[in-house]
Amino acid sequence: MSGAGQRVAVGIEYDGSRYAGWQAQPGLLSVQSEVEAALSSVADQPVSVTCAGRTDAGVHATGQVAHFDTGVERPMRGWVLGANSLLPADIALRWAAPVAPDFHARYTAEARSYEYLILEQPVRPALERLRVCWLRERLDEAAMHDAAQCLAGEHDFSAFRGAECQARTPLRRVERIAVRRDGDVVALTVTANAFLHHMVRNIAGTLIEVGTGEREPRWVATVLDSRDRRRAGVTAPACGLYLRSVRYPAGALPADLPAAGHRL
Repeated sequence: MSGAGQRVAVGIEYDGSRYAGWQAQPGLLSVQSEVEAALSSVADQPVSVTCAGRTDAGVHATGQVAHFDTGVERPMRGWVLGANSLLPADIALRWAAPVAPDFHARYTAEARSYEYLILEQPVRPALERLRVCWLRERLDEAAMHDAAQCLAGEHDFSAFRGAECQARTPLRRVERIAVRRDGDVVALTVTANAFLHHMVRNIAGTLIEVGTGEREPRWVATVLDSRDRRRAGVTAPACGLYLRSVRYPAGALPADLPAAGHRL
């Protein structure tokens, strides 16, 4: 049944290992194209989705948010169950909710949180090979955490900006950055208003050099001040990166939505 039209937001989790990233690209498998195909089938008409953060190839998400407009009336549970019956096993809708006509998954967002997972063990992992960054070396997570604190606040992050970045400005405001250990997994979490291309992976690669003892913690501040990508560490592998959550103004989304999914 068709109605006057409404805007619907959805929460999405996915294992990005098979995909060329979120964004639909001709001839390539993308998360966006799979989600749009499933929702279009449920709606029985074309559906186009806009996401909060366009993750790169191999990057995962437990808290991606997207929105779409439709003139078709379906129960919110119907969007979720219908889409999930059609989506591949490595993509799932977690929730659907009606939102205001001016809600925008990307532009209404106040902040996004990413997590980068590093697994320490002497031999390569098998089951988690596409879900973590693997290192043989033991990391000093306390030194990494201390070094990362200079990145909090608003800065020019040119030193951590990917060469293909198309952002108009390198200025970003990092609300919180932390490194912690849970057994043999070291996790870097970063919350910011927005991110540059490869920003978190470049920060991770830089902090890993501190964690292994190759660099002193104060070196990270000199890298930031240099605004020179060549001064920073390597770009850490995509497989360790997760989009964990997106924060919106109070009332933009229902308060009782399910929390983001599993850590790994």
